[in-house]
Amino acid sequence: MSADATGAATGAARVNPNAPTEETVLSVEHYTDRLFRFRITRPRSFRFRSGEFVMIGLPKEDGRPLLRAYSIASPAWDEELEFYSIKVPDGPLTSRLCHIQPGDKVLLGKKPTGTLVLDALLPGKRLYMFSTGTGFAPFASLVRDPETYERYDEVIVTHTCREVAELTYSHNLVADLINDPLVGEMVEGKLRLYTSCTREPHEHQGRITDLIGSGKLFEDLGVTPLDPTTDRGMICGSMEMIQDTKARMIKAGLTEGSNAAPAEFVIEKAFAG
Repeated sequence: MSADATGAATGAARVNPNAPTEETVLSVEHYTDRLFRFRITRPRSFRFRSGEFVMIGLPKEDGRPLLRAYSIASPAWDEELEFYSIKVPDGPLTSRLCHIQPGDKVLLGKKPTGTLVLDALLPGKRLYMFSTGTGFAPFASLVRDPETYERYDEVIVTHTCREVAELTYSHNLVADLINDPLVGEMVEGKLRLYTSCTREPHEHQGRITDLIGSGKLFEDLGVTPLDPTTDRGMICGSMEMIQDTKARMIKAGLTEGSNAAPAEFVIEKAFAG
């Protein structure tokens, strides 16, 4: 074997089978100076469960990939991949990612994972999805998955943000679901979106944990308080929100679950940077 052939063989041997793939940006939509969504191509071999997250990134100037974990906002059946992101001015990744345009390339990891999946919960009647900010992303995936409505009689998604404009993504997505060819008929009478704001006037005011604690959430929705025999929950948002909401769930008698041990509720933190 020649030296050139030997070098080529050695180089091929060094290829990491788990290395990110390079995908093409298909569309970008900015909602505020802090929030945007984008869609990219999906490799044929890429498989995931609705609600999971994966590594997304861009190459660094030195050529090495800069990756962060992002919840996949599109459902498992979608031929494209959608992501909902915050813009952090000094964030190593999002300060650059927020400038992507259709046709640009982004890096996609090969190993999706996460606990905000239907299999991590025991059977129940009502599913709550509690979110703040970009923590809505995994629920954007799950509310577009037919299996969610096959498993639950009622699906309640909450989304809390500082300003009204930051609720645009969740409002538009849920409003459009009625016309979705896959789940349009399933969401009618089952899916409910409850939004609240903490810094601007809105129909519902305050942090979701306070609305749970005071009972106002359940009063507004016309449902009974959290009950471990019927209710299941998923939580995604800031670490403080996760811990506070988790405490509320435990106080109500619900037990935290996982992929290995399904129970009444599961948590996942929102990712950005």
